[in-house]
Amino acid sequence: DNRAKRQRSGEFIVQGVRPITLALSNGWPIRTLLYNADAAASALSRWARETLDAVSSAKIAVSGELMRELGEKDEGPPELLAVAELPADDLARIPVGLAMLGVVADRPASPGNLGTLIRSADAFGASGVIVTGHAADPYDPRSVRASTGSLFSLPVVRVASHRPVLDWVAAIRAGGVDVRLVGTDEHGALDVTGVDFTRPTLLLVGNETAGLSAAWREACDELARIPMLGTASSLNAAMAASIALYESARQRIAARA
Repeated sequence: DNRAKRQRSGEFIVQGVRPITLALSNGWPIRTLLYNADAAASALSRWARETLDAVSSAKIAVSGELMRELGEKDEGPPELLAVAELPADDLARIPVGLAMLGVVADRPASPGNLGTLIRSADAFGASGVIVTGHAADPYDPRSVRASTGSLFSLPVVRVASHRPVLDWVAAIRAGGVDVRLVGTDEHGALDVTGVDFTRPTLLLVGNETAGLSAAWREACDELARIPMLGTASSLNAAMAASIALYESARQRIAARA
C-alpha cells in the first residue's frame, strides 16, 4: 500500500477472483502468484488450483498470517494474490477515432472514488481513463478493489498535468478527429442530456471538493450540469461521472438503432 514503493518496483498487488481472472484474461503481465502456505492444496478452490496451474509466473508460498495482512481482509487470508506489473503511463494506449469516449479524472482525492469511476467507465463503454494532477493512484489497493477488475479491461493512464493531455488532444484534432472536451459542473450552461455524446468526446470530471481546475475549465468546449431536484447542490465525483457516462451510452445505443 506504499505508492512510492509500488512505483519503484513497478508492480502492485491484486486480490479477488474477478480482478485476478480479468487480469489474466486480458493478458496483463503477472509477475508472481502468492498462495497460502498454511492451507492444504485440497482446501483450495477449483478456481485457485486452475489459476495456479495455468499461470507460468513464479509461485510463492506465503504464511497465512502474511497473506491475511496483504489481503487486508478480516474474515481470513485470501487463497491467492497476484503481483501484477504496472503499465506504462502513455496516452498512446488510449484508442482514438470517431467512436472515442475518454474520461479525464482531474485530481481525484479518494482511491475508492477513482476505482468506482474506472468501473463505470468500463461499464458504459469508455475508451480509457486519464488521471491528471496530484491525485489518488489507480493502483492503490482501495482503487483496485473498487474497480472490481475493470482496471484490467480498459487503459488507465496517469499524467502529471493538463498540458500533455491538451497537446495529445491537439494532435488528435490535427489528425482529423474533432474530439470535444465536455466538463461536468453544477453551473454548466446546458444539461448533460443536451450534450451530443455521439461525437468523439473527452469527459472531464473534477476533484471531489474543488471541481475542475481553472485550466481544465478554460479548455472545455462545453460545461454540462446534471439536473437535481433536491437540496443537494453537487454529487460525488464518481456518481456524477457515472450519470454522464450513462447518458453517453444511451445516446450511442440509440444512434446505432
